[in-house]
Amino acid sequence: MSAVTQKLDRIFQRTSQLMELCEALQQENKLLRAENLQQKQALDHTKKLNLELDEKIRLLKLAKSIDGADEKTLDIKQKINEFVREIDKCVMLLKK
Repeated sequence: MSAVTQKLDRIFQRTSQLMELCEALQQENKLLRAENLQQKQALDHTKKLNLELDEKIRLLKLAKSIDGADEKTLDIKQKINEFVREIDKCVMLLKK
């Protein structure tokens, strides 16, 4: 009878250990999922910022390509600069 009791005790101990391990793994899984979500959000933010910067580069190239000193050209350059400043303001608001 003693051998059966010892075997049952070992089974209960192992079951308890497995339950503790399972709980620890579930906690680790929860933390990893939260970290994964943060990384995805950071990646999305970086992609948006990259698109905004690409648009800014495009506008700057356009402004640079416009050459000359006549009144129309200066007016266009001023409007482009206004657009760039407005985009910068929007980016700053998004960062807040």
